[in-house]
Amino acid sequence: MDIITGYTGSPHVTAEQDRDINIGIFGNESYVLQTGSQLTAEVSSNNEIKVRDGVIMHQGCAASIKKNTYDSLTITNGSQGMKRVDLIVARYSRDPSTNEESLTLKVIQGTPSENSPTVPGYTTGDIQSGDLVADMPLYQVILNGLNITEVKKLFSVQGSIAELSSNLKTETADSGWKYMTNANNLSEKLKFRKIGHMVFVAGSIRFSDDGKFANDQALGSVPSGMTPNGYDEFECLIPIAMHNGGPAGTQARIYIKNGGVYIVGTDSASFVMIAATAYFS
Repeated sequence: MDIITGYTGSPHVTAEQDRDINIGIFGNESYVLQTGSQLTAEVSSNNEIKVRDGVIMHQGCAASIKKNTYDSLTITNGSQGMKRVDLIVARYSRDPSTNEESLTLKVIQGTPSENSPTVPGYTTGDIQSGDLVADMPLYQVILNGLNITEVKKLFSVQGSIAELSSNLKTETADSGWKYMTNANNLSEKLKFRKIGHMVFVAGSIRFSDDGKFANDQALGSVPSGMTPNGYDEFECLIPIAMHNGGPAGTQARIYIKNGGVYIVGTDSASFVMIAATAYFS
């Protein structure tokens, strides 16, 4: 075994060792890291694209564009009446005679076509296996005639460990049971509990004065932060297990709409118990 992060009296840390450490942390895929301008592309003209500062992690190999600077890439002129797709890649390369390595931005020019231009090929490569070339696609540059009409991002941005830790806390956070709000005329109220992104609903509803429920009657509001995700104006249904106005038919239900809790189909009831249910928030 060879020590990596330790003094041995002579230079001993290799690029291969450093990449292996990065692969252990980030994985063997290729990402832009969450720092600087994150390699944002800007179209300066139909012949120039500027890629702003940031750091990439390409199969464990790290490289950067210095802060507050950019790399300028030349786009070859388009052709009148033709379409073309060029590819901007971050290219790792190794000189087999000297073993010197580099990671730079390159433009791979596509083939013009009147209607259906194809994306040019690139070399995937495997750096740790010793391949001389390994490309990480960053952008597609779409040309229509002489003009660049779109620069399409192809890479993913890898979040920080601090962000990952925060997301994990969110995924497992437990609100505890909270009763529905704005329901002062109810002696019994539904209760909600959010664990991660899942909200559980349980309990019963009863009027303080034993009044009867009316169709589409507003009962109160879902506790803050527990609104169903993706429903918006559509109904999130909560089944009724029983009520004291007769059998709980198929039309008897409670629903959530725009954060409000409503009831329908229990005209003669003054008490309702729901079937415990859950939804995403």
